[in-house]
Amino acid sequence: MDDHPLTRLGLRTPINREPDMMVCGEAEDAQQAMTAVEKLKPDLALVDFTLPGKSGLELVKDLKALHPDLTILAVSMHNEALYAEHMLRAGTNGYITKQQGPAELIKAIRQVLDKRVYVSQELSEVLLRRFVAQPQPSLPATSLLTDREFEIMQLFGEGKTPKEIAGQLCLSVKTVAVHASNIRRKLNLKTTARLVRFAVQWEALRNPAQV
Repeated sequence: MDDHPLTRLGLRTPINREPDMMVCGEAEDAQQAMTAVEKLKPDLALVDFTLPGKSGLELVKDLKALHPDLTILAVSMHNEALYAEHMLRAGTNGYITKQQGPAELIKAIRQVLDKRVYVSQELSEVLLRRFVAQPQPSLPATSLLTDREFEIMQLFGEGKTPKEIAGQLCLSVKTVAVHASNIRRKLNLKTTARLVRFAVQWEALRNPAQV
């Protein structure tokens, strides 16, 4: 599931070259994805983090709720260190960036279909260090956020107002304010203005091509 046709082509082509693989459907947003999975019953879904309307994070949660046995591989342009853990917690079986080549994509697909988790070696080491409770000075502060808090912070970074965020996520403005307060506390940001500034700077760092 990806909203860019050229990106979907870039994913589809190497998969269809494999003798035992075939792309059975495509979707450009979450609603199309839910319908396609229900109709086509795929063995694997490739899901981008950024989709029109509902985010890939929420799509993964919805897919796993309705299709708990579905294997999901997140394929995203975003920094693995910032996004992968949230996608894995939501229910994906792996996370690969779009910067990786076709051979690595096929490797990741085969690995998750084999009921193993796929992440880069670098992220694997970070997660292992956390498991054995060693200090992790390079771990992003945003890892302290819940998935919903992370999503709201991202929307603040995109310039959305609390009212717009509430409408997009089907929440009340009051609920968004509570989440924003929790984000400020976890990131040690004393005011909403500082939260917005942090979120905008974070968005610029993760996606410099749009700055």
